[in-house]
Amino acid sequence: MKPPIHHNDLWFRLDNAAKIYPAIRDRELTSVFRIGVELKERIRAKEILEAVNGIENRFPYYKVKLRAGFFWYYLEPENLPVAVEADTATPCRSFEKNELMFRVLVRENRISVEFSHILTDGTGAFEFLKTLLAVYFEKCCLPVPPDFHHFDAREAPHAEESADAYNQYFKKINVRQLKVQSAFHVPFQLKGHPRFDVLKAVVPSRDIVDVAKKYNVSLTEYLTAVYLYSLQQLYEELSEFEKRTSNKILRIEVPVNLRRIFPSRTMRNFSLYVIPGIDLRLGHFTFEEIVKTVYHQMQLETDKKLISKMISRNVSGERNAFLRRVPLFIKSFIMSRLYATGTKQYSGVVTNLGKVDLGKDVNALIDKFIFIPPPPSKVLKVNCALVGFEDKLVLAFGNITRSRELERIFLSFLAKSGIPVKIYK
Repeated sequence: MKPPIHHNDLWFRLDNAAKIYPAIRDRELTSVFRIGVELKERIRAKEILEAVNGIENRFPYYKVKLRAGFFWYYLEPENLPVAVEADTATPCRSFEKNELMFRVLVRENRISVEFSHILTDGTGAFEFLKTLLAVYFEKCCLPVPPDFHHFDAREAPHAEESADAYNQYFKKINVRQLKVQSAFHVPFQLKGHPRFDVLKAVVPSRDIVDVAKKYNVSLTEYLTAVYLYSLQQLYEELSEFEKRTSNKILRIEVPVNLRRIFPSRTMRNFSLYVIPGIDLRLGHFTFEEIVKTVYHQMQLETDKKLISKMISRNVSGERNAFLRRVPLFIKSFIMSRLYATGTKQYSGVVTNLGKVDLGKDVNALIDKFIFIPPPPSKVLKVNCALVGFEDKLVLAFGNITRSRELERIFLSFLAKSGIPVKIYK
């Protein structure tokens, strides 16, 4: 089944990155992430409801439901109102079959949007949130200056916004899949249901960027190195028996926004991952050695030609003539096995939404942004997302275990490096 891609009826197939999520999602592994903004004033109920109503038709490619064809899942339009809820439940919870796959949540001075990765990535969700903020401010009679860049809620969506950019930039390259050794995973026991919990910490952006600059690396590279250093410490604290039976490779999955490499206006998924790491069979790594390794691996793996090779490898699978004729239930089984194999290859996730700047006047209305990653798998157990705004960098650790030891080691390392850390509730 190949629904046409156009804005009149909005039947289209899932993008390449989204295809795996219907096969693996459940009540705990929801594939749902959150982006939130805390304002300096309490949210006005009437105005936020009017704002949501005012923008929902600007994003018709999100007002869809997941349907199962014989060969592939696809998305079809659904004229349900966007859910606006009180933010009182566990974050990043799953969507019911009778719901859209995104929601708006409000609590006191905070507005959050939660999206299924079936629909989009962090960039798409953030553009939705910015547009919602702009219309909300207008409803509150607050000026929205021209340097606050966002979608115009009165404009029709551009055709490219719903495009599958992976297929758009696909170029056939013969790529041989290399076998990757399984990575180390934290040895913590899982919590009872509901498992997912989030620990948030705020650090001064200026302080942590200054420390990163001392190592001549970016903020993402620095924090990825801190994550690897923390995992190494966890490994070194294991008993001799646990060390012998544990994998010795540490890798961190770091999402890369491909819009920075390939020009695209897509509001669907358009990201890939690099996986820098270290091999503990070589002995103990100093932090300086880890930083250097992360820097060079990320510089290499984000090269445009290597990214093109990854796109080719991923898209070639869905274009395979034999696989296209395989029924959906068999595809879903294959996808779930591929996901299980893939998560064994990395030890953690560090995903950076970047530094937000909405212009001086709008920034003055905002306290901070928060980016919460989807609940990690039972193999991965812990992950991390971050977003900066003015002089506040918010780190959010998603965790489904009984232990906060990894977060303690990570944040203690920052504190010992002269970076003030404040746990945020």
